[in-house]
Amino acid sequence: MKKEFVVIGLGRFGGSIVKELIEQGVDVMAIDIESERVDEFAPIATQAVVADTTDEAVLKSLGIRNFEHVIVAIGDNIQSSILTTLMLKELGVKKITVKAQNDYHEKVLLKIGADQVVHPERDMGIRIANNILSNNVLDYLELSDEHSIMELIVNSKLAGNSIIDLDIRAKYGINIVAIKRGSNIIVSPQADEKLQMNDIMIIIGADVDINRFEKKVFN
Repeated sequence: MKKEFVVIGLGRFGGSIVKELIEQGVDVMAIDIESERVDEFAPIATQAVVADTTDEAVLKSLGIRNFEHVIVAIGDNIQSSILTTLMLKELGVKKITVKAQNDYHEKVLLKIGADQVVHPERDMGIRIANNILSNNVLDYLELSDEHSIMELIVNSKLAGNSIIDLDIRAKYGINIVAIKRGSNIIVSPQADEKLQMNDIMIIIGADVDINRFEKKVFN
């Protein structure tokens, strides 16, 4: 069965979601209160609609409850974001993901029933900061407030050692989930796998443990 999504708010964030979902081959209804934005996405989206999503009657007329996932990507209007989320929840939408402007906004969204809250600007800032601060960090992804995935380049301290020699899990509480070696990716590497210079380790763990490991190995 083909997945169907709704994206409300067609700014930079919402627009990029619409484009990516369409490229992935799913049906997307794109909604915005501004007709210019809707016109921009009309040739791309499965359906593009000018609508005020804080109006329950409008949402009902669009059959919004029949979609399995609604992404609320409304930009600067926090009130509209909250009211839209509340309406979607009351209509029984299965999954609601909402873009938050700040921590207070997130708290309100979670209290009224948002299933997932994202902070694209904050999260991108964290990723960029991590990349700037360490030449060894290639990428960073926050999984929760306390856990992350990070890509690290193997240096001379690590190269030549096997995973069991380093004993990273016991010493630091983090796991090596994969190793990128050139064009190859070793998923769930064996304990006797030896790291090579310039391998890329993909590690997962608590932020405090990752930071402790990074300081020990790369400073």
